[in-house]
Amino acid sequence: MKFLDFAQTIGAVVIGRNEGERLRACLESLTKDVTAVAYVDSGSTDGSVELAKEKGVLVLSLDMTQPFTAARARNAGFKTLLDNHPALKYVQFIDGDCQLVVGWLEAATGFLEQNPDYAVTCGRRRERFPEKTTYNQLCDMEWNTPVGEATACGGDALIRIHAFTQVVGYRDDLIAGEEPEMCFRLRSKGWKIYRLDAEMTWHDAAMTKFSQWWKRTLRSGYAFTAGRFLHGDSPEKFWVQEYRRILLWGLIIPCTIIALICLSPLFLGLALVYPVQVLRVAAHTQGNWQQRLNYGYFTVLGKFAELCGLLRYVYLKQKKLTPSIIEYK
Repeated sequence: MKFLDFAQTIGAVVIGRNEGERLRACLESLTKDVTAVAYVDSGSTDGSVELAKEKGVLVLSLDMTQPFTAARARNAGFKTLLDNHPALKYVQFIDGDCQLVVGWLEAATGFLEQNPDYAVTCGRRRERFPEKTTYNQLCDMEWNTPVGEATACGGDALIRIHAFTQVVGYRDDLIAGEEPEMCFRLRSKGWKIYRLDAEMTWHDAAMTKFSQWWKRTLRSGYAFTAGRFLHGDSPEKFWVQEYRRILLWGLIIPCTIIALICLSPLFLGLALVYPVQVLRVAAHTQGNWQQRLNYGYFTVLGKFAELCGLLRYVYLKQKKLTPSIIEYK
């Protein structure tokens, strides 16, 4: 079967706010290869809604009186898409600051057609301007995940609609980590996830400040903690290891070192465990040495940001407060 025939069964859901020209590029990369596109806007003031309507896509303005999450936006977009096109078989989820690579949908749909036990396939997300800032480069390196069988996907992925509806989509109340959490539930139903060796999307992180990187990493710590509390008691111990690493490197080791130094300055050398860990992470990372050292340094430093996310989750859970989304731009 030709891809032209497959295209009749594919829809797309785009979420965004104030993405400007990035949204235009995103929509233009989709409309020629899918049957329908649903754009979910979360309070844009830059004309994004009008732009999407001009492009002829389905537009939904999310009710911003309710707590916003990307998960809720994606679910709402999915419902709008299926209400208007109930015969669709696949949905491509994509963020409004991303652009789909030509040929991705053909490769991804072909894979799912040939492998009916797979619910999700994703590919290589690339940062559009990795050379602009260290933080953009870190994103590009982070997204270079292993090819093959995977446990999760990111925000950009092609998903089998039957599988998505079987697990009732994303969890509306998760402010971070909603994609891996949904993939966990898919896998618990017997579905599989695969990462193709193919270019999927171009992304514009637009991170120019340390504070942006810190917030993004803090959000990861929040996500790991939320996942651990939701499914940590499962046989696979979902995100328990990530949770423990945050506590180890962000809290236990530094507190132990400080306590020992207070007893004797001779223990000051124990602090070398952190630069050693930087080198260890760098040694297992791809790229030139400068990129690898940067990645190692920010990975280790990131444990302190992740600890802040962990503590935020625990605090909000104990106080029974509704969490608000953690945005870095």
